[in-house]
Amino acid sequence: MTSFGDLLGPQPVLLTGDDEAESDLLNGAAPAEVAAAHPTASIAWAYLAEAALDAATAGDAPDPAGVVTAYAFARTGYHRGLDQLRRHGWKGFGPVPWSHEPNRGFLRCVGALARAAEIIGEEDEHVRCLDLLNDSDPQAAAELGLV
Repeated sequence: MTSFGDLLGPQPVLLTGDDEAESDLLNGAAPAEVAAAHPTASIAWAYLAEAALDAATAGDAPDPAGVVTAYAFARTGYHRGLDQLRRHGWKGFGPVPWSHEPNRGFLRCVGALARAAEIIGEEDEHVRCLDLLNDSDPQAAAELGLV
């Protein structure tokens, strides 16, 4: 039985993560430097996307250039995460648990992409990202403040 209670569904995907990138980020390395050194690490792109979104939405009105930058960072991390998921047997559906720390880089990128898409009015992408988060793990959207 999967952790989501579906006897016939796919097993949860547990990514291996990038220990070196994660360690560098936890030790205060600049996310841009970590992304440049470890471009396949979704977690580095998540840091960049979230920081860009925070900066772009800090004023009275969102800064379009900052939101687009965040969107680009998030999309890069999202695609890097999809590559990793596929290498781990994911077929485009099934659980990607938030509780498994190495999955969070990908899930955080999906959340940042949802936020950026909503801000620029790309409603279809916003909804697709929310659906992906909910399909991956219903807890993810809540943890990312998207519900």
